[in-house]
Amino acid sequence: MTTTRLSKPRASAFASALDLDLDAAGVCHACLSFVSFAMDAGDVAEIERQLRHMTKDLWADGLDEPALAAARDARARGVRDAERALADLEERGGRSVIAREIVRRLAAELSRRARAMRQARALSRERLRSAPPELN
Repeated sequence: MTTTRLSKPRASAFASALDLDLDAAGVCHACLSFVSFAMDAGDVAEIERQLRHMTKDLWADGLDEPALAAARDARARGVRDAERALADLEERGGRSVIAREIVRRLAAELSRRARAMRQARALSRERLRSAPPELN
């Protein structure tokens, strides 16, 4: 059975509606960083290349179960395109546009977290200098 695939914008909207975050997905952050680094650099071709490559690996390494569970939950909640998206995930797995958009979303979350950690470290370094040595 071949499902009608969703367009990239509709797949992105569906991925955004999933109740799935970086912690719940249980993906390898080092693997995901290949995508997030490409996103940070802003090279569209490299982003797409990393998404195609890394999504298959992440899917095989365990993203499949939480992603499918989140898609089933979305279908139960009546999220737009959930039936088609779930069918595409079940049929094509890590090769589906839905899976790539899920990885894109998780990579963006990883990038935001890394940026926030860098900012927190920079702020704490400034304050650390004024703290008494016994508190360091």
